[in-house]
Amino acid sequence: MGVNLKKTWKCFLILALTVVLSGCRQETVPTPWLSDLTADADFPLYTTYAAAMERSGFILDEGYHFNYYTDSAGADFTTDTGGDICLGFQMGDRWVYQSGDMYRAPVITASYPDMVRYQFYPFEGIRAEAWFVVHSSTVALLDLQLENEMGHPMDITVVPFIRAPASGFRNIETTDGVIRFEHREAPDKWTLNHQVPYADSIRNLFLLSEQPDVAGASSTAPGVADAVPAMLLLKEAPEAGAVAFLKQLTLDPDNPFSFRLVRAVDTLKGLKNLEEAGRRMLKAELSSYQEANEQLFAHLQPPVFDDPEKIALYWSAVNMMRQVFYPAEGRSDYNYYVFSREPTWGWGHGGQVFHESITMLAYAAVDPESAMNSQRVYSSGQYPNGYINYRSGPYLDEVIEHEGELTSSAPWYAWLNWELYQLTNDRKFLEEMYASSRKFYEFYVANRDKDQDGLCEWGGHAILESVRDSEVAVWDEVGWPAGFEGLDLNCMLVREAKSLEAMAAELGLDNEARQWRADHEKRSALINETFWDPENGFYYHVDKDTHTFTHVTTDDLKRDEIIGFLPLWAGVASEEQAALLVKKLTDPEQFWRPYGVPSLSASDSFYDPKGYWNGPVWVEWDFLIMEGLLDYGYHKEARELVRRVSRGMTEVLKKDHTLWEFYSPDEAWGGHHQTYIWAGIINRMMERVAAADGRN
Repeated sequence: MGVNLKKTWKCFLILALTVVLSGCRQETVPTPWLSDLTADADFPLYTTYAAAMERSGFILDEGYHFNYYTDSAGADFTTDTGGDICLGFQMGDRWVYQSGDMYRAPVITASYPDMVRYQFYPFEGIRAEAWFVVHSSTVALLDLQLENEMGHPMDITVVPFIRAPASGFRNIETTDGVIRFEHREAPDKWTLNHQVPYADSIRNLFLLSEQPDVAGASSTAPGVADAVPAMLLLKEAPEAGAVAFLKQLTLDPDNPFSFRLVRAVDTLKGLKNLEEAGRRMLKAELSSYQEANEQLFAHLQPPVFDDPEKIALYWSAVNMMRQVFYPAEGRSDYNYYVFSREPTWGWGHGGQVFHESITMLAYAAVDPESAMNSQRVYSSGQYPNGYINYRSGPYLDEVIEHEGELTSSAPWYAWLNWELYQLTNDRKFLEEMYASSRKFYEFYVANRDKDQDGLCEWGGHAILESVRDSEVAVWDEVGWPAGFEGLDLNCMLVREAKSLEAMAAELGLDNEARQWRADHEKRSALINETFWDPENGFYYHVDKDTHTFTHVTTDDLKRDEIIGFLPLWAGVASEEQAALLVKKLTDPEQFWRPYGVPSLSASDSFYDPKGYWNGPVWVEWDFLIMEGLLDYGYHKEARELVRRVSRGMTEVLKKDHTLWEFYSPDEAWGGHHQTYIWAGIINRMMERVAAADGRN
């Protein structure tokens, strides 16, 4: 264990002791964990930053990732397509930009969704304290204080610069120490095809609180060996690789020097407001940002963890989940989330989908009202016949038609609404969502049982509706999902009906509760009659017409996929069946891998630990398995599963300081899309096993 985690663990024990003693005597309120960090490059901390929900907007939104952990790069605030905010320093003939060249590399001291504080020494005896804040979707600031600890005056040159994206900066103008420039952020094909609004021509403002000695553009960004005098800074330029300020200082001992830089963006027509917003931020009180975050998270009560690294993972997930939320805008009367916010990618920015919303079970601990309002995004757009479209949001309600049938999403709706009610105890929410959930369930079963045999098949664009939308063993190597009675789908419908029963009973609708009970009991019996294979001790899809495990070739549907464990989560399996499922689950040659349960057995020829739905760990699906293990009394196995998943996520977090869409079950690797909302469900997993162990 590194020094930083030892300090963190010690602080956590002090915090826990303070809580215990608070009932006996008055104690000083402890500093919040995220405000008292010593996080070096190897510390497992999420370091992407975006504006607070109330100051965010969808169409033009700049977020930043703090890459403070790569020796061969600068301690930069990077963006996907907007350019990176950077700092360089020169003393004498020595130019320092890379973290590895600094006397002491950056260490983070406070970190929240929209801000980070850190310190470093570019040179021996020159201490830098920095505070970076994303004030809004269009304005960010970096406040820097330099202190001379050498005992005699030191001359130093500071070079704040913004490195251009691949498209470059253009139309650069410099007047009175202010740099104005433009850049393009081209939308991807998904955004264009779905007509989601975007801003592609961006006007920028770069301000410094102190009058710079030089300000302008450079044909290339300052690099590893560049000396400042060699930089070509132009007052005006048609195109550039960077814009920069140069400020020469003589630092006296015990007389720190502070300055602030602001980067603001807007569409080309918003220049006046842009300058006003930028100049306001030159004088903004920074402590208010940290205080607001501390107040927002003050009510959170994490479990008492048995591993200090889990504390870092927990709070990293808190920051990420909060960060992907936007306020009500466009056609939506409610706040909503995107799958990931920085970097921006079209498919992940179109609106909410049921399966991503499982994360609300973890997010409700952060902001229960926002979590409930996120579910109201669905109910507010529900069709009169109960249908809810595949994707719902303020600028896109995606209706995907396939062969004359509308695509919805996997039926995780009544279950989520019931679970959220149990976390929030909001009676109004329950009443609203019972009515909406009942309508959706009735629509679903009326339109997804084509042969009227009591079992449903995936419909619409069935691969999209099934959630597992690429590289699925059965979909890719056997046939289209609508050709099978869906094991996964019918397990979900059992859990939906159970949740509707609980909701009805809570509302005093006893007759309806009895009807829902009869519904899920009948479906549970059909699942066991139809999908259970006693030979392999596992559940599989069956052919829709023959109800056998053969679709084209003998037993071609008998593929050991993660969906075979859903009867544990749905409460369908008998105790004997559950024991056989757990035996298969804990086989290290199949599913019991070092970093979690893969989406396909490792013994399958289609297995790829870095693929898509054919091997990686999808944290939300491991959450469902954990829930099933707890429900059937397999607490040790549930605890071990969460330990493995959290350890894999933590090891990746140490390396790249982000949270991923999925993870390798076999090595510390995260892939596909980053800053991904799904990963936040790890907090609910850790809370659940802690509660089962009596550690909450």
